[in-house]
Amino acid sequence: MLLKVDGINTFYGSFRALRDVSLEVDSGEVVTVLGANGAGKSTLLRTISGLIHPQRGKIVFDGHQIDQLNPDAIVKLSISQCPEGKLLFSEMPVHKNLELGAYVRRKDRRLVEKLRQEVYELFPILRERRRQLAGTLSGGEQQMLAIGRALMSDPRLIMLDEPSLGLAPLVVSNIMDVIVRIKQRGTTGLLVEQNAAESLRIADRGYVMETGNVTIADTSENLMRNEKVRQAYLGT
Repeated sequence: MLLKVDGINTFYGSFRALRDVSLEVDSGEVVTVLGANGAGKSTLLRTISGLIHPQRGKIVFDGHQIDQLNPDAIVKLSISQCPEGKLLFSEMPVHKNLELGAYVRRKDRRLVEKLRQEVYELFPILRERRRQLAGTLSGGEQQMLAIGRALMSDPRLIMLDEPSLGLAPLVVSNIMDVIVRIKQRGTTGLLVEQNAAESLRIADRGYVMETGNVTIADTSENLMRNEKVRQAYLGT
């Protein structure tokens, strides 16, 4: 078990955003978390990455309890997050954004260059645009850059928050196919999405969240056949 989230409760002030949430991610999997806006998906990722600390429950990554660690310590343990909205440095060129993603590996220049070339192999357009300002890229290219930046820390687990948001269907399909390639290269993925059809297409297993709770957990294949999931998220 690479990641185990066990009964976490996360609050914003007096508001409990996560209620006894538990999930597991095995090494080499892609796991998706589905849910509508406000279900708690982004809060879950922020809690795992240390941006918020849960008041109850625990999070264990590769044998290390991480629920009270700061974000920099969690990144050093090989977890990275690609945030919703991309959050790029728009006035910096593509190659500088990638370098910033490798900050925790910056002393190993050979590794940083290797990671950069791997990102360019995944996203050839970023090599072509490497000197272009990030803010001038298309929406799809910006999402590619955000994922590439997250990969530059050489993570064992990459968490992706709504990577399909605002993108055309063909671009979404291409992004999801890249997530499969990232998995094939040995990086485990935890994906939160509203686009159930695309995320279940590539995931091994999935969880459904509603109002801060996990309500369904199953294989992707079974979730696609689940009548509640089909009606709520697949439009059938």
